[in-house]
This record gives sequence, C-alpha cells and structure tokens, in this order.
Amino acid sequence: MSEQLKPLCGILDNVLQRLAAVECKLGVAPPKGAAVPSGAVATSAVVEDEDEVHPRLAAYDQHMARALTPFTDSCAALGSEMGGIGDSVRDVWNGVRLIVELGTEYKKPPEPVASAIQPHIKPCQDAMSKVRMARLDRKFDWHIKAVMEMLACVSWVVMSPPPTPSSFVKDTIGASDFWANKVRKEHKNKGEEGVKHTKLCDSMKALVLDLSAYLKEYHLSGLAWNPRGKDFSKAKVGEGGNAPKAKSAPAAVETPGAGGAGGLFAELQEKKTGAGDSAATGLKKVARDQQTWRKEFKKSGDAPSQPTATAPKPAAAPKFGAKKPVGAPKCEYQTRGCKWNVENQTKDTCENGVCKVTVTDPKQQVYIYKCQNVTIQITGKLKSVVLDSCTKCGVVFDAAISACEVVNCKSVQVQATNVCPSFSIDKTDGIVVYLTNEAIATSSFVTSKSSEMNVSWPDDKGEIKEAPIPEQFMHKFVNGKMTSQVSDLYH
Repeated sequence: MSEQLKPLCGILDNVLQRLAAVECKLGVAPPKGAAVPSGAVATSAVVEDEDEVHPRLAAYDQHMARALTPFTDSCAALGSEMGGIGDSVRDVWNGVRLIVELGTEYKKPPEPVASAIQPHIKPCQDAMSKVRMARLDRKFDWHIKAVMEMLACVSWVVMSPPPTPSSFVKDTIGASDFWANKVRKEHKNKGEEGVKHTKLCDSMKALVLDLSAYLKEYHLSGLAWNPRGKDFSKAKVGEGGNAPKAKSAPAAVETPGAGGAGGLFAELQEKKTGAGDSAATGLKKVARDQQTWRKEFKKSGDAPSQPTATAPKPAAAPKFGAKKPVGAPKCEYQTRGCKWNVENQTKDTCENGVCKVTVTDPKQQVYIYKCQNVTIQITGKLKSVVLDSCTKCGVVFDAAISACEVVNCKSVQVQATNVCPSFSIDKTDGIVVYLTNEAIATSSFVTSKSSEMNVSWPDDKGEIKEAPIPEQFMHKFVNGKMTSQVSDLYH
C-alpha cells in the first residue's frame, strides 16, 4: 500500500468503527459476511455492556418513572379504592411496554398490526376491564370516568397515520378533562383533601402529555419496528418483561474463515480418526423399505402410517328442556345506585324459606332476580321493588314511593302492607296482588303481555274480595278513532 493511501485508510477505518458502534446501540446486527473494521469488536463489546436496554425501551421506562409514578402516587393518596385504580393503570402501561419491546426485537408483521399483536395486548385489555368493572364509592364516579377517557390513548399501538400517534394521544385530553374539571370544581377550596383530588387530575393530564412527547420522538408514524429483527411469527405471547434484560456476554464477531461452511467441514475433519471413523460412524442405515420418499410408497400407499393423537371428544350438547345451572345466591346492598340485589334465592338457601331485607333509607330500591319457591320480606319504606324472572315467589313490603314492577315471572304473589301508587306487570303468567284499604283508592295497574292477573283486598266487613285484571278487550273504530272496551266476559 502506498504511503499516500495510508491516511485515507485510517479515516475509513475510523468511520466503519463509528458505524458499528451506532448499529450496536440501535440493536441492529450487521449483515453476515460484512467486513469488520479493526477495533470494531472491542467497540461493540463496550456499547453492549453500557446499553443493555434498547433506546426506545429505555425512553419508555423514563416516561413511566417521570409521569406514571406521580399519577399512581396521587391515586394512592385518595385511599385504597383509587389506589387499586392506579395499580390497574400501571398494568396497562406495563402491557404497552411489552408491545414496545416486541417492536425493538422483531420486524413489522406483513398482516395488519392490529390483528398481528392482538394476542399480545391482552394484559392491557384485562387491566382496562378491571378499571371499567370497578365498583367504588359514588364520590369517585367522575374520577373513574376521567380515567376511562384517558385510557383511550393506549390505542396508539394499533393505529397508523393519519393522524399521528402523538396527535391522537393529545386529543384524548379533551374528553378526560371534561370529567376532571368537574372534580376540580367540586373539590376547590376544600383544604388538603381538595388538593389531593386536584393533584390527581393534574398528574393524569401530565401523563398523557408526556406520552405524546415520547411518541413524537420515537414512534412518529406508528409503532416502530426493527427492520433487521426476527420474524414476528416467532414471537411468543407474554415475551419480554418489565425489567431490563440481564447483561450477557458480548457475541464474538464472525471473522473470515471461522464458522460457515468452511468451519463445518473443518469440525467434521477433526472428528475423523486415524482408523477411518468419522462423525457418521455408528449411525443406523436406512433400508430401502423405510425410505418413504420413494415413488413406490406414493403409488401403492403402503407408506408407514404416522402416529396420530386422539382428538378429545366434544362435550355433549345439553338436552332440550334440561335445567340450566343456577348461579350463587346473593343478598347484598350495592352502594353504587342505592340498590339491594337479591338473586338466585330458594327455600334451601334461606332460613324457613324466608329471605329478609331491611331497608334503612327511602332512596333505596330492591331488585329480585331468578328466585324460586321463596318469600322475600322487605322491612322499611323504599323507593321501588322490581321482581324479574322469578317463579312461585312471594314478596311482602311496607310502602313503595314509586312503583312495584313484575317482569317475566310465573305464579308470584305481591303484597303491599301500606301504600304503593303503581304496579307494572309485563310478560307474567299468574300473579296475585294483595292491597290494603288505604291502597285501594291510590293504586293503579299497567299491564302488557300477561295472563291470570288478580287483585285481592279486604272490604269494610273485613272479608277478602278478589277481582281479575282484564286480559281480553274489544276494539272498534268510532268517528275515525280506535276505541277499546273490556270484554263482556268481565261484566
């Protein structure tokens, strides 16, 4: 080499070393057979030792520490209920981290991204379902609605521009702030407790803005992938983790003459002994009748059959008319909605076949669902009673402010020991309503698609009277208008 080219070679060698360092930092492996500059091995080892997490992943971890942690801390400051919501939101962000990590290791899938990563986003969906199904104190209603609107920004992982992920995430602030502003207004000038609620709203908005800034820098046109990564079809569900990868020994750079076909033949040559033995010595010979690739097997069909796994028999379909499984019995008060839920009660689940419910606030309502052969005794003045899909049940209550509704029931009895202004009966076969003297003049009945309806009440002498609610009517046009009259059967 001439003396004039030596400086130029040094400059080119230096450039190649810097390019190799950049490739290692970005997680891009050089193509096989590429020339390796002198000193590149040492530089690569240093870079891998210093940066064990991909820059996109490291930036996402910084985003979580910078913006997500203050949000979860502000949730925990409001009590255990909101603390659980903060933990679920953190699980959502950790699920997104798995997707970002997949993007650093794999190529972009050929099919649409939304369908390709669907199995991998299940942790996000499960965590969001926990937030959606949470039943907290009513004072946190606006908080939950604001969080649910904010979680819409997680959809950036499955979208492609337009709009850009950064703009899409920033647009979710408006819907979230609609509810957050209600929280700010309600807790304004309420001392330290009000400051906690305001801090939650501010940290939630800061979380979305910080995520938007991260996406603008690292995922400008959608979820970023590794063009030289592995095939996405090999990605396993749940692959990756929330912790940085452990340090691994630097991989040796392939040098000319080592590895490849030449290295394979060299290794086989080493296994050959002086007696003529080689790596193939001792292997069984495949006889002609075992070579299933031959044409004679394909023509005659005598090829040895492969063992097949026995498929499990499908579960037998339930027979027509079979009883459906009954859920667990329940009799509990739900703070959200001020409602008592009485479900799946039978004479075996209640003492003496009577389920007692004590109402302490007139704003409360009682919802009775799928009960059989049991009496529901309600004590105290309440807002309303709903009887849904019950069979051979009796309901006794003191007084209802609004109404008593009976839907999809069979052979039920309802008794109001005081006043109930309205009874609504829909899709019910067989019902008897017992009224008191005070309720006769004030109660009204609205019925539809029902049969065998009767009303019972005591007269002035104390004797029990009973009258049917008409099911048959006669309709005719009078002066261009449709009129209806009760059938003569009831006169």
